[in-house]
Amino acid sequence: MVGVNVQMDNRVHRMAVEDPVPWYRKRNLRKLYFLLFPCLMGIEMTSGFDSQIINAVQLVPAWYDYFGHPTGGYKGILASALPLGAVIGLPLIPLVNDTFGRRWCVMTGSIIMIIGSLIQGFAQNAPMYIIARIIIGFGLPYAIVAGSSLIGELAYPKERAVLTSLFNAAYFIGAIIASGVTYGTQLIPSDWLPSLLQLSPSLLQVIFIFLIPESPRYLISKDRHEEAFKILVKYHAEGDENSEFAKAEMAEIKTTIAIELEHSKRSWYDLVSTAGNRRRLLIGSLVGIMTQLSGNVVISYYLGDILALVGFTDPQFAAKYNIGNQVWGLVCAVVTALIIMRFRRRTMYLFAISWCLAAYVGWTASAAVAVERHNDAAAKLTLFWIYFYQPGYNIGFNALTYTYLVEIFPYAMRARGITVFQFFGKAAQFFGTNVNPVGLDPVHGIGWKFLIVYSVWILIEGILIYFLWPETSGRTLEELAFRKSLAQHLLLTVTDLSPAVFEDDQRAIKTAEAVENEIGQDSTVSEEKVAEKIA
Repeated sequence: MVGVNVQMDNRVHRMAVEDPVPWYRKRNLRKLYFLLFPCLMGIEMTSGFDSQIINAVQLVPAWYDYFGHPTGGYKGILASALPLGAVIGLPLIPLVNDTFGRRWCVMTGSIIMIIGSLIQGFAQNAPMYIIARIIIGFGLPYAIVAGSSLIGELAYPKERAVLTSLFNAAYFIGAIIASGVTYGTQLIPSDWLPSLLQLSPSLLQVIFIFLIPESPRYLISKDRHEEAFKILVKYHAEGDENSEFAKAEMAEIKTTIAIELEHSKRSWYDLVSTAGNRRRLLIGSLVGIMTQLSGNVVISYYLGDILALVGFTDPQFAAKYNIGNQVWGLVCAVVTALIIMRFRRRTMYLFAISWCLAAYVGWTASAAVAVERHNDAAAKLTLFWIYFYQPGYNIGFNALTYTYLVEIFPYAMRARGITVFQFFGKAAQFFGTNVNPVGLDPVHGIGWKFLIVYSVWILIEGILIYFLWPETSGRTLEELAFRKSLAQHLLLTVTDLSPAVFEDDQRAIKTAEAVENEIGQDSTVSEEKVAEKIA
């Protein structure tokens, strides 16, 4: 009986992994993946564009003069207006996303961001500039929540993790464009051009979003089974309606969503209804906080301040260093996304947070020597540590973020789960963008000692990850919907699987039986082979 359950629980994932044909040799799948970039991948470009607009324009004398040389809280609100808008807009996202579909939710957010970008570009004063950024922030999470879900739900299981990781990597494309354009227009006494360019990713989404299909899982949740199956056949089976994989995937998705909806109130209460869901909620909240309070906001928004702290005050040097840092970040993010399937999620998170801690400890020590002893060598070493930080952060909190969120939240609560992540992430970003300039201020704040706060917090993050993060690699989204450790089926220990999130084997078995009834049990797989794949 154990062997049968192992086979059933991993049937769809195993079929995808053992598919010998790569995605680029599948015409329909290849077309879908290329369309994902203008339709969805560009969403995170807006986030990158925004962080670097604020970071880069602070290096432009004309911007400083226009806003009256902002410092402290005033500088903080100019940067934090966007996450404030995001927090305001979050409560309605699940309603739009689950009622009208992923594509319409992306469209809604994109139109709002275009309006905000136009107002920002033609802002006549600071209040107008702040209001424009609040509007952009209001629309951004609509696109992010729906876009990340749609990528995970359209992707062939074999490439899902890579695509959801590349989604966040697009942040750096926007960051590079923003920092490059701002550097090239430093002598123009206005920031209207960089601000107007912020609408370009949203414009692409408005134009192209309906060229890609709707999520099959959304369609199944609305009883539009025939449409959903046609999408799975076209893109996951290259048009072969007799494909065993398409039939198995359809059976798994249909049964899983039916069970989910049967036990779900389709409300926020679902997030706290069971121990497993409360665990998901806690992890999603912590991921949101960690993506913004692991030291990255200091670099993303206040690079000029931290460089000036150790003696680098030339705007030209700071702008060039900033562009280089964004290019390096893109390289790290893309490489990580391409190798993400080779490693377990939990292992990568622990490796990443350890890397970030090492970078911050080294950076703090170098900054202390540079400031207290006026040591030029130590000041230059801080430049190294800032670059050194990028790979670690990108492994844990760029490439893995949406991959992990799509995996830990089942369909019925995925939109709400990612919305919670966005809430805590944007709230943490709002907090950080307001606190950082005050803390880093060498006169009214604590200067380099502020980096010690981040070093201690990153250590705490590592402890939380070790005790709370479950392993999610090697399973389909439908397998992950049911929440009890499969250790008893795989003849492994709970230690081998890491902290478990599964809590209902009976639902998992019911889904697996539906798959077997659809395609039969013609092929078999040994317990050892399945255990090896999941490990």
